[in-house]
Formats: sequence, structure tokens, C-alpha cells
Amino acid sequence: MFYLLFALLLFTHIAGKGDCVVLGWNDNTDLHSLLEFKQAITKDPTRALSSWNRSTNFCRWKGVTCSADRPKRHVMKLELAAQSLVGHISPSLGNLTYLVTINFSTNSFSGNLPPLFHRLQNLQILDLSNNLLHGVIPQGLANCSDLRKLDLYGNSLQGKIPEEIGLLSHLSILELSVNKLTGTIPAKLSNITSLEILHVTGNQLEGRIPHEFGRLSKMRQLLLGGNRLSGEIPVALFNLTLLRELDLDSNELGGTLPSDMGDTLPNLETLELGGNMIEGHVPASLGNASRLSTINMPVNNFTGHVPSSFGKLQKLYSLNLERNQLKANDDQSWEFLAALSNCSLLDMLSLYGNQLEGVLPDTVGNLSAGIQSLLLGTNNLSGMVPLSIGNLKNLTKFSLAYNGFTGTVEGWITNMKKLQGLNLHGNNFNGSIPLSIGNLTQLSVLYMDNNKFDGVIPSSLGNLRQLSDLDLSYNNLQGNIPKEILASGSMTNCILSYNNLEGVLPPEVGSLQQLTELQLSSNKLTGAIPKTLAQCKQLETIKMDQNFFTEDIPISLGDLQSLTTLNLSHNKLSGAIPTALGDLKILTQLDLSYNHLEGEIPTKGVFKNTTAISLNGNKELCGGVTDLQMPSCPIVSHKKGVPYYMVRVLVPVVGLALLVLLIYFAVFRNLSGRPHSSLPSFHSQFPKVSYKDLLQATSNFSESNLVGRGSCSFVYRGQLLPVNAEVAVKVFELEMQGADISFMSECEALRSTRHRNILPILSVCSTIDYKGNPFKAIVYEFMPNGDLETWLHPASDLEDPHYLGIIQRVNVAINIADALDYLHHDCERHIIHCDLKPSNILLDADMVAHLGDFGISRVCVQTSSQSSAGNYSSPVNSASVNGTIGYIAPEYGGGSHVSTSGDVYSYGVLLLEMLTGKSPTDPMFNNGLNIINYVENNLPDNIFHVVDAYLQEESEGLAQAYTEEQNAVYQCFLSLLKVAVSCALQDPSERISMREVSKKLNGIKMSLPFE
Repeated sequence: MFYLLFALLLFTHIAGKGDCVVLGWNDNTDLHSLLEFKQAITKDPTRALSSWNRSTNFCRWKGVTCSADRPKRHVMKLELAAQSLVGHISPSLGNLTYLVTINFSTNSFSGNLPPLFHRLQNLQILDLSNNLLHGVIPQGLANCSDLRKLDLYGNSLQGKIPEEIGLLSHLSILELSVNKLTGTIPAKLSNITSLEILHVTGNQLEGRIPHEFGRLSKMRQLLLGGNRLSGEIPVALFNLTLLRELDLDSNELGGTLPSDMGDTLPNLETLELGGNMIEGHVPASLGNASRLSTINMPVNNFTGHVPSSFGKLQKLYSLNLERNQLKANDDQSWEFLAALSNCSLLDMLSLYGNQLEGVLPDTVGNLSAGIQSLLLGTNNLSGMVPLSIGNLKNLTKFSLAYNGFTGTVEGWITNMKKLQGLNLHGNNFNGSIPLSIGNLTQLSVLYMDNNKFDGVIPSSLGNLRQLSDLDLSYNNLQGNIPKEILASGSMTNCILSYNNLEGVLPPEVGSLQQLTELQLSSNKLTGAIPKTLAQCKQLETIKMDQNFFTEDIPISLGDLQSLTTLNLSHNKLSGAIPTALGDLKILTQLDLSYNHLEGEIPTKGVFKNTTAISLNGNKELCGGVTDLQMPSCPIVSHKKGVPYYMVRVLVPVVGLALLVLLIYFAVFRNLSGRPHSSLPSFHSQFPKVSYKDLLQATSNFSESNLVGRGSCSFVYRGQLLPVNAEVAVKVFELEMQGADISFMSECEALRSTRHRNILPILSVCSTIDYKGNPFKAIVYEFMPNGDLETWLHPASDLEDPHYLGIIQRVNVAINIADALDYLHHDCERHIIHCDLKPSNILLDADMVAHLGDFGISRVCVQTSSQSSAGNYSSPVNSASVNGTIGYIAPEYGGGSHVSTSGDVYSYGVLLLEMLTGKSPTDPMFNNGLNIINYVENNLPDNIFHVVDAYLQEESEGLAQAYTEEQNAVYQCFLSLLKVAVSCALQDPSERISMREVSKKLNGIKMSLPFE
């Protein structure tokens, strides 16, 4: 009896303690369903699920909220956002039929969305944003009839948007942005009359915007940007009177805007229409939408004038109308500028790349005192800059580049003491550079090149301690180079070429410890090259040609391990060529021609490559590698000189005769019976392969040999017997539109290219198959390490994914930069790749990167306006270039011709992707945030907020040391990010060239603090 009573008391005690109850009033179905969910989690680094065990009541587990009713409580909410969970979402959650909320956002859940929604009829919030989910959006979501919010943002979901979502009559928020959705936007979404927020940006949707959306009277945010939508914007959208944000940016929309859209959208705050093909006038009625703060409509085909009615927008913060065809050529059409003075909050005004003409009105000085960015470059402005512009004392970025301004800058530049970037490139400014420019102590970028400035370079430039880029080239500047500007210490690029500067180069140049580029070409500098120049350890480019430098080339220049280009030609240098220059591992261009150099030519390093060096005009040089065909250095007596001379003459003559004979017999044998080959004539140096050869190499083009597929081609792995090598065979689907053009484009691009970082082509086959159908294929070397995409973003289901370390990523970046540099500058016919992205970069067995897929490349020509900059463009309009979303240069959206600067932009995005580990279409990039401004916003102080976590782990102690400016790791990543951002600038004219990129990256590699 005593034991029975004791047991009863003990049971009563346990039942009264909520923490220890396992059975009794708990719902076993809920418990088991949660435990199954936990079992599907493979990684839990934050130990978010550590409390999920049977010793604790599941209603007290982290992230679990139960109903309040007793004795039986049910799970109502699962909230595990941002817990770094890895795994699959278990179908067992479908048993939690009382669920109201599921929030698993910002984790690493992968796999398909499981079929768990058919029983969740009480579910109101489903947030799975920022995960790694793929597959299609399940139609079963329609069973969640009470759903209010559906957020699938930032995954890899594919397929169409299910029409069944239109049955969710209570839905108010539908967020599907940044996935891989295709097809059209279902018109049945218009049945959700409660819908207030619809976001589908950053997908691959096409077709028209449903006009039925005009029925969504509660709509507040409609974001459809970054897709392939076409046609005109439905007029019905402009009747959504509650609409606050309209984003149709980066599509293929055309037509015109309604003249009354500002009246019908009275609550509009943000208008994003950039990167489309919209025509007609900018509606003046927008000035009636009094809440407008952002008007961004760049890269369209707007004509007419900028409406003066914009002056009524008291909340206007950003007005971007760049790269359109807007005009201003008389007092009436310039009225908008005076009107904008009423916009006291205006922070940014860009009218770059339009057709503004004549004199810039004095009213420009009445713009908001707080304006920070004013971009008026690439117009047809002329005359003198009004002095009133000096009133804009808070400007940080000011560009008047590529206009026809005249006069001096003395009267207005003094007051802009907060300027960080000033671009006056390509005008007709004259007079002297004022001493007062030294008061602009925050300047980091100063471009005054290609003008008519004269006088001396003011020594006050030495006050600009933050100045990193100085370009005063192509002016009429005279006098000495002030030693003060060479002692500032922070400069990375100093370009003073094509002036009339004289005197010696001050030894203070050695103080520029960060200097990467020094250009002093075409001046009148004299004296010896200062030995202190070797103290600038970061130097990548030295161009001091066409001066009057004398004496020897300093041996210490051989200490510049980052040097890639050295041009000392057309001077009066004497003595021997320092052998130490041959030890510079990345020196790829050396020009010492037309000096008075003598003695033996070194044979190491750059001197091995006769195409990389120029030594003409130095009559006393001798020796070197055989290909230089220079006389041997005298090592015998004079009596033996004559026989030596005869040998030197006869050997080339005899060699030439033998070569002619060999060519004759080779041609004769070809003409007398060699079988016809399917190989195009332009690649006759390749081994010939037939359709049969390729069929055998790929096991009849079997599925098991298929390693990839492009938009109009298949790629097979095979063993090709004629060359006894493992190859990749790219077979073109000729029945697909554009395939034949793609084949010819790739052949055209590759027929004359020879570079170690361009995918090696082994052969071409253009014939017919056994059925008589046309057959075209290109045979490449097989790259055993696949493409860069799979290394940067490994599949989520890999048990042991591999990642690239920082040295490997820098090597890949340099490989591709070198390839593009070659294509843009050194190839026989300059080539624009047009589709640079990770999947088009292949890695060989040694992890050396090779650029491939030239299917939409362009052979380009140099225009007269581009010749000085070395930029090239193709006469083919960019509308015919497909490219890849996220990597395409923004100017292509406005119909600009493809150009080398477009490749540079794509490369900048690629480099940012390699450093951050994030794709440009990553889920986090929305609402104006992209991978470029994401990085820019964190430069220079918070770069480890953006650097790939894997790279941070690779560097021990990184997180603790990054705030120290001299920290080597910090400086390395900062330099790399700066190069990437300078490639991805919005203005094509402001981007650096791939030649400069290659130089900078090679310099950074030399300073890497990693082993």
C-alpha cells in the first residue's frame, strides 16, 4: 500500500512539471513530426535545435510556438529564420495541421519544396526566402486557402509561376524575386484582389505584363524588373491609385508613357524604368505625383525635354535620366534646371549621355545646396562653366567629361571643398591649373586630361593627401614636375604624358609607395632616371618614352616585381641592358628602342619572347635569343669576323630557300590527291577530323558522354583517335535559330587567336552526317576541372564540396584578364567576347583558367573617337547580343554598340562574384541593391562584411585584424575589390581597360600575404 501511494504521488509530481511531460497531454503527432524535421537537418552550426529533444516539452523548443489551449496543445508557429541550418525540409511538417506561420528564411535549405501543403489549410505566412531551394513551385500551395504572405525570394526555383496561386484569395504579399522562373506572368494573379505587394524581379520571365493587373486596386508595390518582359506597359497599371513603388527596370518594354500618369498615380514614391526601350516624352504630369522621391529612367529612348514640372517635387531625392536622347538647346528647354532648384532634398542628378547643347545656364548654381552628385558628361555643352556652380559646396562627384567647355576653372572650382571625384576629361578648358585646387583636400580622383591647360603644375597638388588618381595628360603644361605632388604618398596612378614638362624627374618619386602606374611619355624630361623609382614596389606600368633621359637604365628597376610594362624608348639612354630585368616574372611588355644601348641582350624572362620586346634603333646591341636575329657578341679576333659575317648572311638565305621548297612540295602533295576534309580552310593547321571520328570518340554522341549544354549546342567528352587526346566536342544544333551564326562567330573569333588562357581549339568539322543533314562541330582540349561556376557555387547536395582558395581565385582572375587583354589589344583582329560569366571559364588539370564559348563574340573595329583610349566597338547593335543577366553592361540595354568596355564591366561583376562568393542574381540583391553597390557601400572600412566567408576562414585571425589599415590581408582584399569596382562603373568611359586590370592584378598577386 505504501509503495502504491508513493508511486501515485510521484506520478502526480511529474505530471505537474511542464518541462518533463512527454506523454499524457502532448500531441505525439506534432512531436514526431518535429523530430523528423530535425533529422533532415544535416548541419546546425548555431545549435538552434539543441533544445529539440524528448527531455523538454516541444512547445518550449527554440522556434516553436504552440496554441494556448489545454490539455492538448498544437504547434502553430515554426520560426527559425537566419539560423544557418543546412538540409531538406521534411514532408512531416504537413502533419502540423494547426500551423499558422512557417518562417525558415535566410538558411541553407535545399532540394525541392516537399508536398506538405495540402493539409496546411490554416497557414497564413510561408517565408522560405534566401535559401537554396530548387525545382518548381508546387501547385498544392493553392490548398493553403488562408495564406496571407508567400515569400520564396532568393532561391533557385524554376519553371512557371503556377496559375493556381490565383486561387489564394486572401494573399496580400507575393514575393518570388531572384529565382530562375520562366514563362509568362499568369493573368490569373489578378484574381487576388487583396494583393498589395507583388515582387518577381530578377527572374527570366517573358511576354507581356497582364493588362488584367489593372484590377489589383490595393496594389502598393509592383516590382517586375530584371526580366525579359516585352511589349508596352498596360495602360491599366497607371490606374492603380495606391501604387507607391513601380519597378519595371531592365526589361525589353517599349511604347510610350501616358501623359497623365502623374495624375493617375498620386501616391507614387519610386519609379524605376531604366534599361528598356521606352520612347516619347517624359510625362510632365509626374510633377503632380507629390510623393515622388526617386525617378530613375536611364538607358531608354526618351526624347524631348526634361519637364520643368519636376520642380514641384519637394521630396525628390534622385533624378537619373542618363543615356537617353533628351535635348536642351534654348531658354525654354533649359527651364527644368531652374525649376529643380525648388527640390531642396535633391541629392543626385544625372543627365549624362543625352543631347544637351549650348551654354550651361547660370541657374545650375541654384540646385539644392545638399546635392552630392552632378553628372553632365557626354553631351554637347560648350562655353564657359557658370561661376554659380561654385555654390554647390557639398558636391562629392562632379563630371563634365566629353563636352566642349572652354575658359578657365579658377572662378568656380575653389568652393567645392568636399569633392572626391572631379572629371573634366575631353573638353577645351584652358589657362593654368589654379593653386587653389590644393584646397580640395578630399579629392581622390582628378581627371583634367585632354584639354588645353597650360602653365606649370601647381605644387599645391601636394596638399591632396588622399589623391589616388591624377591624369593631366594631353595638355600644354610646362615647367618641372613639382616634387611636392610626388611626396603625397597615396597616389596609385600618375599620368602626365603628352605635355611639355621639362627638367629632371625628382627623386621624391620614390615616396609614392602605392604607385602602380607612372606615365610621363612625350615630354622634355632630362637627366638620369632616378634610382629611387625602384622604391615604388607596387609599380606595374612605367611609360617614360619620347623624352631626353640619359645615362644608364637603373639596375634597381629589376627589383620591381610587380612590373608588367616598361617603355623607355626614344630617349638617350646608354650602357648595357640590366640583366635583372629578365628576372621580372610578370614583365610582358618591354620597349627600349631608339636609345644608345650597347652590349649583350639578356636571354631570360621577357627577353625570351621576341614579340614582347622592342630593341630597334640600338646599333650596338648584340646576342640575345636566336629569334631576335641580332649579331653575336664579339668573342673572336677580327680575322674571324668576315667568315662570321658570311655565315650570318648565308644561314638565313639558305633557310629561306629550304622553306620555299618545303612549302612547294607540301602544296603539290595536297593538290595531287589528298582526300577532301570537312575542316574549314581557315584552320588548315589543325588535324583533320571527320564525322566518323567524332562519332567514335563520343560513343555515338551518347548521353553518358554528355557534359554540358548551351543555348544551341551540346558538349560531349570523348577520346579522339586522330590526335590521341581527350577532347570536348561542341556539336551545334543547326535546326535551332542562331546556331549556324554561333558556329561561324566562334570560328571567326578563334581562327587567329593564340593565347595560353583561351580554350585551345584542336579542330573544326563542317560536313554532313550519315543521314545527309548538315553537321558542324568544334573540338577543344578537354578541361578536367570543369567550369568556374561549379567551383564558386558547388551543388548543395555534395557531401564534400570543394572551394577555391584566394591564390587560386587570383590566378583565375589574372588568367581571364590576360585573355581579355589579348583579345582587346593584341589579337590580329580585336575581339569582344560579349558573354563573360563563370560557366564560360574552364579549368584545366593544373587549375589554369581558359576563356571559352565565343558563340556571340564580335570582331570589332576601332573608331576615330576611341583611338586615343584604345577602346573598340562592334557595328552590331547590342540588341542582337543575348549575354547573361547580371553580367551584361548597362549601356547595352539602351541599344549601344557592343564594345570592349562592355567586357570590362562583365569582368568586374565576375571578379566581385569570385571575391564575395555571391552571384549577381543572388537573392539579397533587390530594391536597388546589386552586387556592385553592395561592395561599394562597404568600402573601405567594412570589406569583410562582403568577402566570401570561405576566404575569411582560409586566413587565420582575419576577423580580429581587419580594422588595421596596414594589415596585409585587409590590403589584399581591398585592392582586389577596388579593381573590380573600377571595372564595373556605370559610365563606360570611366572603366579601366583590361590591360590595366591585368597589370593591377599581377601586382596584387606579388603582394599576397598568403602562402
